Amino acid sequence: MSTNRDSKILEAILFASGSPVLEEDLKDKMINKKEFKKEIESLKEFYQNRGINLIKTGNKWSFRTAESIKDDLTIFKTQKRKLSRAAIETLSIIAYQQPITRSEIENIRGVQMGRGSIDHLMEIGWIKPSGRKKVPGKPTLWVTTEMFMEHFGIENISDLPSKDELKASGFLEKRSAIATITDIAGKNEFLEDKEVDDEETLEDFIPEESAK
Repeated sequence: MSTNRDSKILEAILFASGSPVLEEDLKDKMINKKEFKKEIESLKEFYQNRGINLIKTGNKWSFRTAESIKDDLTIFKTQKRKLSRAAIETLSIIAYQQPITRSEIENIRGVQMGRGSIDHLMEIGWIKPSGRKKVPGKPTLWVTTEMFMEHFGIENISDLPSKDELKASGFLEKRSAIATITDIAGKNEFLEDKEVDDEETLEDFIPEESAK
């Protein structure tokens, strides 16, 4: 890792920040701003095999506990969020089809949805409105958030696994959509939602062309 002043500045800011820091804000604090990419990549490499990793999510950077030891940190109590089947399927549709309207989500799922799923996902911080579609009625468009990418450990939405990758990993073999998404999220609890057929699979909600 570089030992110059800019490297120390970046490291100190990231350690002191309680939330991800915009790349532009980090760059503004540097003496030699042209060296940002070199310095941040040097820091990322230095922390790659340590207890914390330097992670980029969208256009923000932050330190996070290394995945390899996350389960060993038992001093912190993890609060599990329970999602209904409708909410999990809605989230998967938004993630792979965004930006998308509520009616388009309903068409894909084949059932009418209440406000509960959207409201819950917004409360968690995993989805947000992103303008309106230019059609009669101008319905709201929904997209996933940086918090969603941070939670699932991806830098960009294009990093989501494609249908072929999920098949190769065995996630689409006789698995319910709920169990599959739950496993990916590292969760094992969800609420029952009787409006959805148990036999529906994640494959039903992922487009053919969802490769990275």
